[in-house]
Amino acid sequence: MTNSSKTLISIVVPTYNHAYFLGKCLDSILKQTHQNWEAIVVNNYSQDNTAEVVSGFSDPRIRMINFKNNGIIAASRNEGIRNSRGEFIAFLDSDDLWYPQKLERCLKELGDGADLVSHGMRYIKNGKRWKDVMCGPAKMASYSNLLYNGSCITISATIVRKKWLEGVSGFDENPAIVTAEDYELWLRLAKKKIRACFINDILGEYTCHDKNLSKQAMRHLEASLTVVNKHFSQNEKHTLLNVIKMRRIKALFLYGAARSFQKEGKKIKALSFFLKSLAVFPFMPRAYGAILLNIFPFHMFNK
Repeated sequence: MTNSSKTLISIVVPTYNHAYFLGKCLDSILKQTHQNWEAIVVNNYSQDNTAEVVSGFSDPRIRMINFKNNGIIAASRNEGIRNSRGEFIAFLDSDDLWYPQKLERCLKELGDGADLVSHGMRYIKNGKRWKDVMCGPAKMASYSNLLYNGSCITISATIVRKKWLEGVSGFDENPAIVTAEDYELWLRLAKKKIRACFINDILGEYTCHDKNLSKQAMRHLEASLTVVNKHFSQNEKHTLLNVIKMRRIKALFLYGAARSFQKEGKKIKALSFFLKSLAVFPFMPRAYGAILLNIFPFHMFNK
């Protein structure tokens, strides 16, 4: 059992030009009911007033490290891990925030033997509540389910036992997997059969940015495909069933990119990616429905 009141949690907060959000992020840490923490702000030499925002917090538990990550956020997170002193590492992106009981609730599960704890997040879009997304459940965090169904873990919702992070050498800093580096880490941790636990409550907020959705979608698609191709080739038997499951997850990634194009009003590009997803795996009813909505305006189905 972990004595939760005395347990030091290291919170890694990578940031770049997010001064506008960073104050609320750090304030949410200060308001935690569990107060034995350190917050390591890994600043990628921001050009805004990030340093001023951090120095405005006089709490000695908050410290900032200037670190050039060359566009690789995984490198910033690894730098934070290297400079941490806690038994557990919590990740919080600088444009997200936590609710006051987040650390306390997660520590209870960690004290009961969990190696990784995650929880639900409220997605905020244009300053308003958009949707609630739950992480997990635990059965979906197995290596096989992560590989063939995609990630069920959100980085800003997650605390991991530090020894496991060190045991797998932290995040992969390969530029080809930027935006999917956390997914790749969860796969390697799951391969070690760590015990993952999920809290079925909303304990934080994730900020959705609408700028360059299609560009982000393409980058995430390519990164995700790189991750699953790597793990499939290195760790899985190429049986017919596994090949079929692999085609399905690739189709799901293509479908996700198509939906992003659709939301931006890029109907032709969306259609091409819906068709690509069906060419890879034709047994996706949602893709057929999305194509219909892409061709015919939604109001035509509500007459």
